Amino acid sequence: MAGPRIAPEASPAPAGPGEDAGAGEAPPVQLEALGPRGAYRARKRLTVPDVAGRPVAELSVVPQLFVGRALTALRRAENLPEEERLAALARAARVFREGTVGGLSYDAYERLVSRVSGVSRTAVRAAADEIATAAHRAHFAARHARPTGAVADWRDPLTRTGRAVWTRRGDVLAVHAAGNHPAPHALWLEALALGYRIAVRPSRREPFTPHRLVAALRAAGFADDQVACLPTDHAVAGEVLAGADLGVVYGGDDVVRRYAGDARVLAQGPGRSKVLLTADTDWRDHLDVLVDSVAHHGGVKCVNTTAVFVEGDPAPVAEALAERLARLPSLPPEHPDAVLPAQPAAAARALEEHLLTQAKGATAWLGGDGVVDELPGGGAVLRPAVHQLDRGDARAGIELPFPCVWVAPWTPEDGLAPLRDTLVLGAFTENAGLVDALVAEPTVANVYLGDHPTHWMEPGTPHDGYLGEFLMRTKTVIRD
Repeated sequence: MAGPRIAPEASPAPAGPGEDAGAGEAPPVQLEALGPRGAYRARKRLTVPDVAGRPVAELSVVPQLFVGRALTALRRAENLPEEERLAALARAARVFREGTVGGLSYDAYERLVSRVSGVSRTAVRAAADEIATAAHRAHFAARHARPTGAVADWRDPLTRTGRAVWTRRGDVLAVHAAGNHPAPHALWLEALALGYRIAVRPSRREPFTPHRLVAALRAAGFADDQVACLPTDHAVAGEVLAGADLGVVYGGDDVVRRYAGDARVLAQGPGRSKVLLTADTDWRDHLDVLVDSVAHHGGVKCVNTTAVFVEGDPAPVAEALAERLARLPSLPPEHPDAVLPAQPAAAARALEEHLLTQAKGATAWLGGDGVVDELPGGGAVLRPAVHQLDRGDARAGIELPFPCVWVAPWTPEDGLAPLRDTLVLGAFTENAGLVDALVAEPTVANVYLGDHPTHWMEPGTPHDGYLGEFLMRTKTVIRD
């Protein structure tokens, strides 16, 4: 489906890793495993292509034996004292955001992530800022999860009369990283601040961010046996989790179901974030926030709005969203004005086919004839889609990695049923009783009232609960 385009002469030509647009191709970047004895080049290599199919990197893929030995080394390692950890995290923020790491300048890193993940370069830059901020404020964010009745150290004078002490559930945390966006890497820095050693298994789709972040942490003062980057194939991926005390994994509903009964693993799945517009508010006053909630960073994140529920006629809301979203241009992801995500053309066509199948019977305000807009240099942009539903059925929970929103009617008689299973629920309402119910609903993780886009996050506020709720526990200590 064609969308607004820039003139061909304004579109940047494909560039090699670390080069300016039009400068020609460069050899693939070599991304080595970062094990407990430093960088390691494995015999098995995985080619990492950009969205146009051009190879831009080769990733070392380590075997099971290497993973086992690395995790054993992390388990035996000693932590940096807390003050040194926090200082090293602050230094790492500067290295990650400004320095040359692994032979890549920050500018080259930013371009590579954009070209490989298909996320706009602007979004990559914002995510890098978020990661750097998280490194600076990791301890600040982590300590917000500590119960107010607990102390951080058994030496605290309060333990003389008996007090809860906040302590780790283990020593080694494994992270199966997401590849759709760099920002989730900001989260596990809290675990490092709390004294965990970290083993990150990077996504094949976008290995540059975890590799750069681990290398920056090492350059800033963390030892090689305190934080590691362990690329593996799928057959060995489970060994990374098995060898750690706890794990964080990212994926779809299948991943969430697989680990639902495992208390050692925190599964981060689809967000299915929603917005509710009740009749006592005028949605026209909030259209900018609605559009931003749907399209921010190309709509690829779990906090982007998937469905909008309207008390009254949903058609005017759907029409207005479609009119605004249709203006977004189709541009290569590395272009400075890009917003929409890109994928390899075959993957984009598969997503389009899935959308059109699921949308049968819905009223298409945008994207009804397809959402794929192929780029001249290879790859394809995924353009926005807006569909109106007759009722809030299961399709309102279909989350796709581009600006795709389902607009459905809602009545007070429908209650909370259509709004459940939601990472972020934005509510525009004056009904305090309804807000009470939304805040109390266990399957709604976060409630944003008024003009706050569903993608809003700040250090110190929980995402899907505090990470510290998973990483830490309290135990009573009493001493003489």
